Parts: sequence; structure tokens; C-alpha cells
Amino acid sequence: MIVPRPLSRIAFLGDYLPRLCGIATFTHDLSNSVSNAAPDSHCFVGAVNDRAEGYQYPTMVQFELQEKELDSYRRAADFLNFKNTDILCVQHEFGIYGGPAGSHLLALLKEVRMPVVTTLHTVLRKPNAAQRKVMEELVERSDRLIVMAQKGADILEKTFGVSRAKVDVINHGIPDVEFVDSSVYKKQFGVEGKQVLLTFGLIGPGKGIEHAIEALPEIVKRHPNVVYLILGATHPNLLANEGERYRLSLNRLAERIGVKEHVIFHNRFVSLDDLKEFIGATDIYLTPYLNEEQVTSGTLAYVFGAGKAVVSTPYWHAKELLDEGRGVLVPFCDPGAIAEGVSDLLDDGERMERIRREAYALGRKMIWPAVANQYIKSFQHACADRQAAPRTAFAEWTLHSRPHALPPRRLDHIVRMSDGTGIFQHAIFNVPNFHEGYCTDDNARAFILCCLLDELGDELPSVSLNKLATSYIAFLAAAFDYETGHFRNFMSHGRKWLETYGSEDSHGRALWAAGAGAGRSRDGGHRRLSAQLFERGLDIVKEFTSPRAWAFTLLGIHEYLRRFPGGDAIDAARVELTGKLVDCWKNASSDEWPWFEAGLSYDNARLSQALILSGQWMPDAEALEIGLKSLRWLASIQTAQSRCFRPIGSNGFYEQGGSRADFDQQPVEAQAMVAAAHEAFRATRDESWNEEAKRAFEWFLGRNDLNLPIYDFATGGCGDGLHADGVSENQGAESTLAFHLALAEMNGAEQLITFPYPSIPKVFST
Repeated sequence: MIVPRPLSRIAFLGDYLPRLCGIATFTHDLSNSVSNAAPDSHCFVGAVNDRAEGYQYPTMVQFELQEKELDSYRRAADFLNFKNTDILCVQHEFGIYGGPAGSHLLALLKEVRMPVVTTLHTVLRKPNAAQRKVMEELVERSDRLIVMAQKGADILEKTFGVSRAKVDVINHGIPDVEFVDSSVYKKQFGVEGKQVLLTFGLIGPGKGIEHAIEALPEIVKRHPNVVYLILGATHPNLLANEGERYRLSLNRLAERIGVKEHVIFHNRFVSLDDLKEFIGATDIYLTPYLNEEQVTSGTLAYVFGAGKAVVSTPYWHAKELLDEGRGVLVPFCDPGAIAEGVSDLLDDGERMERIRREAYALGRKMIWPAVANQYIKSFQHACADRQAAPRTAFAEWTLHSRPHALPPRRLDHIVRMSDGTGIFQHAIFNVPNFHEGYCTDDNARAFILCCLLDELGDELPSVSLNKLATSYIAFLAAAFDYETGHFRNFMSHGRKWLETYGSEDSHGRALWAAGAGAGRSRDGGHRRLSAQLFERGLDIVKEFTSPRAWAFTLLGIHEYLRRFPGGDAIDAARVELTGKLVDCWKNASSDEWPWFEAGLSYDNARLSQALILSGQWMPDAEALEIGLKSLRWLASIQTAQSRCFRPIGSNGFYEQGGSRADFDQQPVEAQAMVAAAHEAFRATRDESWNEEAKRAFEWFLGRNDLNLPIYDFATGGCGDGLHADGVSENQGAESTLAFHLALAEMNGAEQLITFPYPSIPKVFST
């Protein structure tokens, strides 16, 4: 039995008015309704900003966080904990939080100490890997989940294994309006005597409005006084990417088929009071959506609850709400069926009146006061289920529980080292060294970094990632010789290539970057060019003899496969290169020297990382086991007595049977270990690998043999190495990119970024 307890402080998290979006309106209405229903509770809101300057929020908003700034989520958690908040109600939609699939939200949920009730505005039956990972973590971190339709509860159970006992089905709230005849409001809109059809909400292709317009000629034949009102602004993301192309296409369509006199566009986001009047003037509401998998529609709930007849395609929420004759369902993408459904209703006034009254009666259960009371019951249920110790401000904020205090990202030096051609190889202190020119190796690293940062979704003031990425991918395209199939490596400051083709390793690294662009980039041109370079440059790798070139290419293959299915040639290349690395291991390794070669040189951990990836995703149990075993040994010999990370020095490297070089320690070694250790964790879920990654990353920050930071917090650059007598003062591209790639890896691990492949059986674990 649930024993109600007083809720002194109730927090809500989501977008909020005056930000113009459906979630903002919902959070506003829900928080105010709960506040009215629980006058003894203090209700307040945390608003998610999609722009740096924020919004002019009302006093209900007591804290803000920046959508793409990961640290702001942790600060928000601190605020909620300090306020001794009793319950946190999160509005969840993948697109409103930063990081892949909105993963920044998890940083907040990991830190808060109060029960969490999450309203799921979208429930996906077929999530991609990143969405599934975020949803699984969200489910785990939430004490209760709220969905707005029974279908949402079904999907949570079948797709994510969520117990029905953890889920509350609560209708989308609606304003309480009177049941009135549409003629009362028509005069003020100049449509008196007309039969008004309405579609409203943010406008975009998924709304299927073109099919409703295509239905108008047939409707007008039977009902010449019909007008179709399309109310709402173009979706801001669509507007940013395509402008008003979709809306203009609808205008042209209406003109082409001769119904422009029957279509009215009202291109703005309307207030609730205005919306009530538009709905009041409506005879039939149309939702010709194209996607069945829409589990919630606030616009449908509003109009249905106001007692309006609805003609809709059978997406999930509509099927549930309009069941048993409470509306008219028509097939997807079928203008003829829309025309018939609308005309039949307009022909049968008695039927339409019955539908209206049944909808209005059911809608009384959906008005905000009723919904608020159901939310309060869910909050009390969550608190009763949570048997938590009293929350104190600092009790669990030890270094052990909050280990990843990562430095802020600062790309000043990368920008300084880059021009329209690409990124310079070397620097004198923090000044680009023009004399040394450019190389493919560093431009490949730089392009990979841009792809990772774009996927992480962090805001980077004054830095255009797309502009930087364009220079780097353009350099790679210029480096590739389509006749020979080789990448060149070194280019002078005067843009003259200094060789016919580059090293095998630089070619492999270029393919790695091209694979990353194909698999990760959100820029269509970058993605297509990357795929072209990858596919054209892959075949020649089979002639290579360098294990590192094989490993870099394998990393590129797995990046490419994030988005593209591959095919016989790519699958064959992966099998062949994996086999070559396995053969190296078998020929060179022993109990005392479990490694691929008779010596350790540079980028060592990449050999292990490549096999760990192939072992997981081919799958190949032997490759995975070799990758993990070799990486474990490498980690052991790269650990000093003080337990700090000590990479193999480039001043002599380490030959089997000889003495290892302790200096000059190179940043690429720490970066490679960070990435490989995280891949090992993803393969095994062994937390010791996360600790290994953290240890390697802290080498940059001063946890090393000399206790000196290699990374320069003032410039955003990184010293070229750690020598026996100090840190190199030159901040070249390779070292600086190594730090920022390692930082991106650490941020990505926090956000649960994984390769979005289908689930496969685990073939090996430690």
C-alpha cells in the first residue's frame, strides 16, 4: 500500500516557455497544474536552453542548463541536491538534451539523490544502438516512468523489459474548454459560413500535410465551402537546414491542383489562448501523419478533448484515442481515403455531433487538473518505493564516486594551427611552424576529432567544427591519388607534395579518418566524400606489410560500418587484416612476451584495439581474446612503481630482451591506451578497463613520472612529449590532437557512446 507523504519540493526538468516547442508548453502546463493541485508544495523548474543567451524565463524557472554543455548537467544535479528536492520529474525526448541520443541527461541522473519520475514523450519500438543504450540507462535511473498511451507501456515491456508495475499511463494534459459550436469563433477569423478543417503544430514533412491538400479537390466537389487551415511555424531544425522549402512545396501543390482558395497558412507559433480560439472555429481536425510509431500527439489530445471530430492516419496514439468510433481512421498516404472520411462526416451532421460529444466527455479525464492529480500519485508512489538514506550535501561526493572531473574543451590551439589548407604539423612553442608544412597523418587525426566532437554535440564558442572539418577532409581528398590508389603524406607550406606516396601507416590512418567521416559525420558532403575515399583506398592495403597500417585500417572499417553495411569486399578486408594481426601474434608472442612483434614502438595499443573490435563484431573469439590479453600485458609494462602511466619512450623504444626507453614519452601512446581501454570495457564490462583509461588520460594532466602537466590549460595545446628533464615546450599538431582525442574519448565513455551495430552474443569475457 502506498502511504502518501508530503512533497515539499517538486522539480521539473525540460524545455520551458518562452522557448517555442511542444515540450516547453507541456512542461509549463504540467508544472503549473501540479503547483495548483499541491498548494503546500514548492514547485520549480529547470529549463534546458538551446541557445547560449537563454530565454527570459518566469520565476518558476530556478535553474538553467545548456543543452550541449555537459558540465551544466552536473551543476544542475548539484543544485537539485542542495535544494534537498523531494522528487524530480524529467520530460524526456531524445532531441532536447545534448550528446548522442540525448546522453548528456545521464550525467545529471547519475548525480541526483532524489527519486526520479520520467515522462517519456517518445517511446521507440526499434531504437538504434545509441538510443537503446540511453533508454536502458534512463529506465535504470528512473524510479517510475510515465507514458501517455497504453502502447507506450507495451513497447517498454517488450522492447526494454520494463515491468508494468514501474509504468504509469497518464494522458497528455489538455486545457479545459467549453463545448461550443464552431460558428461561435469563425467570424473573428473571417471564415463564417465555411466548414473548417485544421492541422496545427510545428510544420515538417512527417506531418503528411501534402496528402491532406491532395484530398481537397474531391472534398471541395462535395463541400465547396471547405477551407483547410494549416496552423504553425516550420520546425526550427528544418528551417535551419532547408528553410521554407517544405512549406513552399505545399503552396505550389495547392496552386497546381487548383485549391489555393481553400488553403490558409498561418505561419506562427500561437499562444494557448489563441490556440483555443482556432480549435473553437474547427469542424474537423486532420492528422495525416506518415509514421505509425508516434506514441504521443499533444495536438491530437488538445483537439480531441475540446470535442472536435478527427480524421487521422492510424499512428499509435490516434488508434488508441479514436478507437470505438470516437473518430475516423484512414490509411497512410491515401488522399482518397482522407477525402472520403472528411466528406462522409460533413454529410452526416448527426454522426459528427455524436463523435464530438463522446470525445468531449472522455476529454474531461484529460484536463490538466485531473492529470496533475495523477502525476502527484505517481510522485508519491516513487517516494514510497525509494528506501533511501537521508541525502546530505557532500557525503557521497568523494573522488572515488566522482572520478571524472574532466577539463573543459579548449580548441584555441587547434584553430591557431589550422588554415584553409589544413593543420600544420609542427609548432615552435605555441606558434605554427610554417617551414614544416602539413601532413596527411595530422589532418586525418584532426578530421577524426571533428567527427567525434560533432557527435558529442558540445557547444564550442567561436569555433566552427564544420569549417575545420571541411579543411581537413579537403586535405585528405587532395592527398589521395586516384590513379595509384595511394595517399600522399607530406605537403610543403607552398602546397607542393613532397613525395609520390606516403607511408603505409599514413595511408592506414587516412582510411581510419575516411571511415570515421563515413560513419559519424552529419554533413552529407563530408560523409559521401569520406565513403568514396575509404572505398577507393581500401583495396591496396592488402599489399601492405605494416601491422599498424592493418590496425588503423581495421579501425576505419569499423567506423565505416557504423552507417554502411559494407559488402563482400569490406567484409573480406576485415577478415584478412584481422587474420594478419592474429598471425603476427602467433609468430611473435610467448609467455614472457605476449605481443605482436619483437619490439614495442609507437601507437602500440592500436594493435590490441583493432583485434578487440574485430573480435566483438565479426565475431571472432580468438581475435578478441588476443586483443584483451595483449592490452592487459601492455598496460602492465606501462605502469610505473608509483602506479602512474609510463608509456614506452620513443628514445629507443623497447626491443625484446633489451632495456626499455622510459623517455621521450609521447602523447599518442596515452591517447591510444585511453581508446583501447574503453574498447576493452565495452567488450567485457570489466570496470578495471575504465580505471586504465583514466590512468592513461591523467598522464596528460600531470600524473606522470615528473608530476608535470603535458597539456597546457592556458593555450589548449599539448607538449610534444615528456623528456627526462621536463616537458617539450613545442605544441605540435600530433600531440595537441592526441590530448583532445583522448578527452573526446573520455567524454564519450561518460555518455555511453558505442558502435551502433546489432546486438551480438558475447564471445569472450575476462
